[in-house]
Amino acid sequence: MTSSTPRVADPVLAAVSVRERPPRASALSATVTHLWRGAMAFKHFPAQLIDMMLLPIIFLLLFTYMFGGAFAGSTQEYLQFFLPGIAVQSVILMTVYTGTAINTDINKGVFDRFRTLPFWQPAAIAGNLLGDVVRYVIALSVTIGLGLLLGFRPGGGLPGVLAAMAVLIVFGFSVSWIFAAIGVVASVPERVSGTSMIVIYPLVFTSNIFVQPDTMPSWTQTLVQLNPISHAATASRALMHGTAGFWDVMGALIISAAITVVFAPLAVRLYRNKNAR
Repeated sequence: MTSSTPRVADPVLAAVSVRERPPRASALSATVTHLWRGAMAFKHFPAQLIDMMLLPIIFLLLFTYMFGGAFAGSTQEYLQFFLPGIAVQSVILMTVYTGTAINTDINKGVFDRFRTLPFWQPAAIAGNLLGDVVRYVIALSVTIGLGLLLGFRPGGGLPGVLAAMAVLIVFGFSVSWIFAAIGVVASVPERVSGTSMIVIYPLVFTSNIFVQPDTMPSWTQTLVQLNPISHAATASRALMHGTAGFWDVMGALIISAAITVVFAPLAVRLYRNKNAR
């Protein structure tokens, strides 16, 4: 190559030598990006869809046809009571995926890569939580759709069902902050799942999802009334059957807001402290 031949610049050197940097991504933009990343998990791990569809089906069929006659006298009568409650459980079980996904990313080193990038770091958690809304919608749609096929007839019609789904999505989003915090501090994903089940199942079975608390001892009724899941189930039933009062719905929403206020800052703080190590 002669000295008169023009030198072709290396494209990599040309790219890094540009002095003008792209603008920093906003918090909203970063959150939406991580939301999309979470939603794309279905494409790479389709087995998650099987879990989301099978669990509601198994619980709905098992309790309706195995215990419905004993609990309510007939399976059809029990179905009208049980389905709005099992919809709550379907959402609650999906919240565990939040903590598991966050912990998996931490253990695989993905979060270490994230913290070297110039974006609002809590977006990695917030995006995961918002992406899990897709799971809630799928679980609720499967549960309610199967219930309609089995004979469930909501007195509140389609508006009542949609309103109940909206309240349960808000409730599930708030609960997912709890498991996000667990996901940040847990050592392995299996620990997240094990801890979550220890928390979820006692709360689910001491709620009013399966039976009316009227037949329980007084101290058990007190536990049921204090249980946040009971308030979500009450709101779900009242909205689906068209009997909702103001406090039926507001009770669930206030509890959702309280859980979020406590555990969202906690999860973000734990995440930032982990990054600081």
